Amino acid sequence: MSSLRSHDDTWDIATSVGSTAVMVAAARAGETEREDPLIRDPYARLLVSGAGTGVWEALLDNKFSEKVEAVDAEAAAIMEHMGSYQAVRTHFFDAYFTKAAEAGIRQIVILASGLDSRAYRLDWPAGTTVFEIDQPKVLEYKAQTLAEHGVQPAAQRREVPMDLRFDWPKALREAGFDPSLPTAWLAEGLLMYLPADAQDRLFELVTELSAPGSRVAAETAGVTATERREEMRERFARFAAQFNMEQALDIQELIYDDPDRADVAEWLNAHGWQAHGVHSLDEMRRLDRHVELEHNDDDAFSTFVTAERR
Repeated sequence: MSSLRSHDDTWDIATSVGSTAVMVAAARAGETEREDPLIRDPYARLLVSGAGTGVWEALLDNKFSEKVEAVDAEAAAIMEHMGSYQAVRTHFFDAYFTKAAEAGIRQIVILASGLDSRAYRLDWPAGTTVFEIDQPKVLEYKAQTLAEHGVQPAAQRREVPMDLRFDWPKALREAGFDPSLPTAWLAEGLLMYLPADAQDRLFELVTELSAPGSRVAAETAGVTATERREEMRERFARFAAQFNMEQALDIQELIYDDPDRADVAEWLNAHGWQAHGVHSLDEMRRLDRHVELEHNDDDAFSTFVTAERR
C-alpha cells in the first residue's frame, strides 16, 4: 500500500499524482522530437515547460539522457525503456480511439485525463465530444496553457472537474454525457493509483453508464516484486542526488500495491464485456521499442486491455 496516499488527498499539476502527468507528457515530448516517432504530440513540450514541477522539465533537455548514461548506464537504459513504454502506450490507445471513431462512436470519456492532449491532437470526426475527468486544477492548467498559445480542441471538449473517488457519474451527466449513446472510455495511467476496491467500483460505474456497443480501454497495474521495488527505490535516490532532483517524487510511493487487485480482462468478461489483453512488452517488441535491462521483470509492466460492451 502506498505511504504517500490517503483516501482524501488532492493535488495540482505540480504535486503528487498530478506531477506524474507532467512526467508522462515529457516522455511524449521526447518521443515527438525523435527522428522516427511512434506518436506526435505538438503540445506536450508546452504543457511540461510551464508546469513548474522543478523536476520533469529536465527531461526536455535533449542531452539529459547522455548525461545520465555517463554516470549510470543502467539508469540510462531504464529511462530509455520507460520512454519507449510511454510512446508505445500512447500509440496503442491512439489506435484504440481511431478504431472507435471508425465504428461510429462519437462520445469519448478520458478518466483521470491529466495532460492528455488527444482532444486537441487527434483527427476526430465531426460531432465528436470528448469528456475529460480530473482534478479541477489539473484541467484548468491544461486548458489555460493551451489557450494562451492559441491551441483549440479538434473536437468538442467538455471538462468534468471531479475526483474519481466522488460522484463523477453525476458530474459527467451534468456536463452533457448521454448514457444511451455508445461511448469509448479510457483508463490510462490510472489504475495503479487506485486501491483494488476502487478499481472494481470504477469499472462497475463505467459498465452502468455504457450502452451496448460501448468500448473501454485500460492500462493495468503492474506488480513489482518487493526486492526489485526496493532496488529501484535505492537507484532512484542515487540518481536524484546526482542530478539535483531530490525533490522528485518516488513514483512507487504513489502506487497502491494491492495483492487483491482484480485482473481487468477477467473482470470485464464477467460483467457484460468482451475483453482482450495485449502485454505491453509484447507490444514494445512488435514495434521494435523493447530495451534489454539487467533485470527484466515482465510482471512489473502492464497489459493493455480493450473491451466491447455486449
